[in-house]
Amino acid sequence: MSRKPLRRIVGIFLCIMLTASLTVGCGDEADSDGGKLKIGVSIWSTTSSLGKQCKEILDHTAHVLGDVELEYIEQGHVSGKVTASVQTLINDGCKGIIICNSADSEMTSVIRSCNEAGVYVAQFFRVINELESGDIYQLGTDSRYYIGAVHENEVENGEKLGNILLEKGCRRLGIVGWEQGDSTWLRRWEGYKNAVQQWNAAHGDDEAILFDPQYAGTTIEGGEKAAETFMSLYPDLDALISAGGGGDPFEGVLNAVEKAGKIKDIKVVSTDFRDDLETRLEQGSIAAESGGHYCDPLFAFFMVYNAVKGDTDYIEGNFNEINFPYLYVFSPQTYADYEKLFVKQFPYSDDEIKNMTNASFDQLKEMAEKLSIEDAKKRLGR
Repeated sequence: MSRKPLRRIVGIFLCIMLTASLTVGCGDEADSDGGKLKIGVSIWSTTSSLGKQCKEILDHTAHVLGDVELEYIEQGHVSGKVTASVQTLINDGCKGIIICNSADSEMTSVIRSCNEAGVYVAQFFRVINELESGDIYQLGTDSRYYIGAVHENEVENGEKLGNILLEKGCRRLGIVGWEQGDSTWLRRWEGYKNAVQQWNAAHGDDEAILFDPQYAGTTIEGGEKAAETFMSLYPDLDALISAGGGGDPFEGVLNAVEKAGKIKDIKVVSTDFRDDLETRLEQGSIAAESGGHYCDPLFAFFMVYNAVKGDTDYIEGNFNEINFPYLYVFSPQTYADYEKLFVKQFPYSDDEIKNMTNASFDQLKEMAEKLSIEDAKKRLGR
């Protein structure tokens, strides 16, 4: 045999081997953990009271489905970390991402990164403001890979908690925000202002004041300092609102009120249920909370999961939006009702979770938006 045919045979053999190795490499990159679908979760924290609940229901869902691997990145609502987290998750092989961002502006980078990589993304606890961020909203609407958002009516949330304080006799209210430009914070603040304005319009001889906010960031120390500032500036303060930013700022607010010996004098409300909410309600250190919304990321997950699986109902140029309902707890009895169906168990059965993989977007939306204690009682038979 001449050298030319021999070289040709060797060359063909090497090409076959190279092609095989590249194929194996792509398979390893696309699939992970035995071929499971990889979905990323960009979240402020997995250890705060709400963050922990979010992680628990997502981990449970992944276990029930059996074909999903989750990767979490904690970004603390720091803008640069929020956008960087998406690129990291893409580089790590995630086919879909759910994200709790901070400002609308971050979603420009998020959507563009996902468009370039062909990775689906949905927001939870957040939605792009169509009026204030029209260009970003249009970018999301035009994107095949931006699926949409699951969020709460935060204006209504602020109004309801504000009214609870006003009905409990509070008239001098301090409000603690977290990041000044955060879209959710701004909506909650609007709701609290609405509650006070409406109260004053109807009670001209008994007006209330909502003082300008102090900002806490997302730390315990920040919450404590903001509360101390309010108590120093306004000795007759009778209410403190911890408007969010995870559980840590609220922890700081509670610490400051307790250290000042003003548990009986200052009523405190917040959003995001704490693990010790029942005890706090009984002792009076918390007047009310809104929460029970840790299923938000569950529905964002299924929007992305179903899109990755090829359900075109989720990706036909829509801006899919789910408005998730808050639950309100303002006494030991209202907490007992909540605890039974949302703390001691998840409000959805394993079979219901499996059925979400075959749900249309409208079916998923309907299921999410009717969630309540009464709804859970009917479905779960308890």
